[in-house]
Amino acid sequence: MKYMGDYPSKRSRSVNELTDQIFEGALKAEPLKDEIFCQIIKQLTENHVKYSEEKGWELLWLCTGLFPPSNMLLPHVQKFLQSKKHHPVAPDCMQRLQKALRNGSRKYPPHLVEVEAIQHKTTQIFHKVYFPDDTDEAFEVESSTKAKDFCLNIAGRMMLQSSEGFSLFVKISDKVISVPEGDFFFDFVRHLTDWIKKARAVKDGIVPSLTYQVFYMKKLWTNTIPGKDPMADSIFHYFQELPKYLRGYHKCSLEEAFQLAALIYRVRFEEDKSQFLNFTKMLKELVPQDLIRQLSPDDWKRPIVTYFNKHAGKSREEAKLMFLEIIYKWPTFGSAFFEVKQSSDPNFPEVLLIAINKLGVTLIDPKTKDILGTHPFTKISNWSSGHTYFHITIGNLVRGSKLLCETSLGYKMDDLLTSYISQMLTTMTKQRSSRGNNK
Repeated sequence: MKYMGDYPSKRSRSVNELTDQIFEGALKAEPLKDEIFCQIIKQLTENHVKYSEEKGWELLWLCTGLFPPSNMLLPHVQKFLQSKKHHPVAPDCMQRLQKALRNGSRKYPPHLVEVEAIQHKTTQIFHKVYFPDDTDEAFEVESSTKAKDFCLNIAGRMMLQSSEGFSLFVKISDKVISVPEGDFFFDFVRHLTDWIKKARAVKDGIVPSLTYQVFYMKKLWTNTIPGKDPMADSIFHYFQELPKYLRGYHKCSLEEAFQLAALIYRVRFEEDKSQFLNFTKMLKELVPQDLIRQLSPDDWKRPIVTYFNKHAGKSREEAKLMFLEIIYKWPTFGSAFFEVKQSSDPNFPEVLLIAINKLGVTLIDPKTKDILGTHPFTKISNWSSGHTYFHITIGNLVRGSKLLCETSLGYKMDDLLTSYISQMLTTMTKQRSSRGNNK
């Protein structure tokens, strides 16, 4: 009644304070879902107060996007919507109800974006998604959109051959977190903002305003072969691999560094040679940071210009592909890299570089870039993470070796391991069943 204005409310409230109070209980206790539907419909029946009626429809719209009523109540809700089909929001409520029946119930109350949408009479919600090549596009998201559907929708619009290995990521404060495929998009964002608000408010005593950005990127590189999907190479693979290369995470010969620098230059400036005049300033954007000091700027410039001239006439896209084809040969291609401190194995340096990729977990000496060992996923028996650590057991629990790492990115390492291993198990199950069918 407060939301609909039938009961005076003395103070102003945040956009979703009342909707949280209305829907939170019902999302926790099944019987309350029907109760909420009955109360909203009761408030909408014979309601001759225009403002109150409109606010009631907002609540019904939000409710139909969160959960369906029980099978006993369902025909009555449908009948009510049918009888009001001339109301502009009713047909949309009917559609949302069908989707809620198909996709199941959400876990969290409506997200701020959903409440604001219906309050502004825009039942279409568009969400900006950012890509690694610094572009962004707006995509329609519904209350019932799950991360997997969102990914398929983006892959279709971007003309990718497949959405396999791609994921949505939410960047909020200093974290970038991957959205699980089966989660409702708005539930995930809501859960994340609530979680960070709790952690923050305690710290500073002020409630932070949390803005977030949504990214779409390659996460699992199991079947990534340069040249197989040109759009993916151009928008994602090149721009995701470039920063890791420049940070000096790969082992790379000088000869390869000359070739790659010429290609990076060509992607940026195509045939324009005038930029070579600022060469010394630009060096860190062309050459891995751990190699720069090995040669003087002039000794870098000569071979890079030679390679650049060799590729005369090549387009930006061709240069991106050539770049990817060179680094694809390295065992660390398509890795997520983590610099950690370890104290569990005296044979390893204290600061370790860990690469997680399709081959498993690779331990690297950060100074020499030598690979100290690669542990395939099949040999990893256990792992856990917390705010400041990541622990992994290699081999069986009795005779296995444990690696204890200090890092604030444990949550990312944990998620990547879980995702790669579940992808591997899915593939194995598919192969088994296809073998069974062929017998």
